[in-house]
Amino acid sequence: MSPRLPRAAARPAVRPLTGTARRIIRLNYGFQLLFNLLWWMPVFYAYQRDAGLSDGQIFGIQSIYYVAFCLFEIPTGLIADRIGTRNCLRAGAVVMTAANLAPVFSASYTGFLVHFLAIAAGRSLTSGAASAYLYDGLRAERCEEHYLRAEGTARALGLAAKVVCWPLVGPLMALAHPAPYLLSAVGAAGSLACVVALPRPAGAGGATVGAAEQADGGRSGGAFLRDAGATLRCVASSPWLALVMVQGVAVFTLSRICQVNLFQPILLDHGIAEASHGGVMAAMTVSEAVASARPQWLSRRLPPVAWVSVLSLALAGTLAAMTLGGPWAVVALLCLFAAATGFAYPVQRKLVNDAVPAHAPRATLLSVESIVDRAVCALAAVAVGAYLSAGRLDALLWHSALATAVLLGAFQLVLPVLRSKVAWRGPGSAAERQRGPRASSSITRAGR
Repeated sequence: MSPRLPRAAARPAVRPLTGTARRIIRLNYGFQLLFNLLWWMPVFYAYQRDAGLSDGQIFGIQSIYYVAFCLFEIPTGLIADRIGTRNCLRAGAVVMTAANLAPVFSASYTGFLVHFLAIAAGRSLTSGAASAYLYDGLRAERCEEHYLRAEGTARALGLAAKVVCWPLVGPLMALAHPAPYLLSAVGAAGSLACVVALPRPAGAGGATVGAAEQADGGRSGGAFLRDAGATLRCVASSPWLALVMVQGVAVFTLSRICQVNLFQPILLDHGIAEASHGGVMAAMTVSEAVASARPQWLSRRLPPVAWVSVLSLALAGTLAAMTLGGPWAVVALLCLFAAATGFAYPVQRKLVNDAVPAHAPRATLLSVESIVDRAVCALAAVAVGAYLSAGRLDALLWHSALATAVLLGAFQLVLPVLRSKVAWRGPGSAAERQRGPRASSSITRAGR
């Protein structure tokens, strides 16, 4: 067993941000805020019903969206590592701008299907690339200690913008019915301007972040297959990485299904009128923004991986409790749900990034995580449509909570096995040599 590191060595002083690091963080704030500022989010369910779509069609489109996201994630992660994360972010912003304009030109089943397919393409281009660019950019500037705060603050600022904008959706729709989609397109165009201004930070020895940006663009398609195989082998040889990816499924699926797919049905079921939905979503967003900006409020007595499990159980319990309360209780529970989500996301994102081995294709591996998350969401969306069509919303919330508890129970059973495997390999294993002693000690603490 390696000797315990001195306290000073275990917790080095945080380096001040360089000028390039500050620019990366600020432009990332702008990109995340504008790219994810979807004005239509609080009203898209009612908007599609007003356009003549049935519940089956609406949730069918959602299921197709998640499946399409999975399919798009397979090539886009490889593309990001091949052509560079900045170029992938630019492409995603362009596609997102066009996607938000589709319902303006065709408010029909076909128009909304095209809209969500394009949303899937745009978001898949940026889902892994944005986090990979920020993480690698700060690491190249030797400012990686600022990553967690930067990731959390970016999410908090984006949520704060939604707090201001979402209550205005109703009045704006009264002036111009397609206003939510037009404003979303304007925001996506603004995110493109932020990406264009992003720098290409240099690492040690003058190497640039995202070495793929220097790769020969004329390499054969077989290179993509080799990269895909290398990515799968990386996941297979890194059990800790695979485990934290699977653990994050509960957080992503519960938050996505509740805050997007079930948000309006839950409020309508408790007699809360559509005119109030923007205000309720704004209150939820305030809760999530505050929690996202302060992940350091979580006690250090529990390791990050344990906090993700605890927060996942909190999400599940909140869903089940919504079946027991009245309108005001449901609004309060939705805000608690949003706060737990806000704490969980930056912690889970850092866990996955820290688990990626050195020199591995980071954007591609983050895309693998998104594929797993969206695949589960695709199945969940089909189940949501079936439950709602049968009028069994309460049963859906209880069954979701129980499924989460079972998943996390299985996760806790696997942790001791992983701890034993790491101990058997010893501190000289290849994975630990790549990631260093601090990563190894974090795995040991997580398994306790």
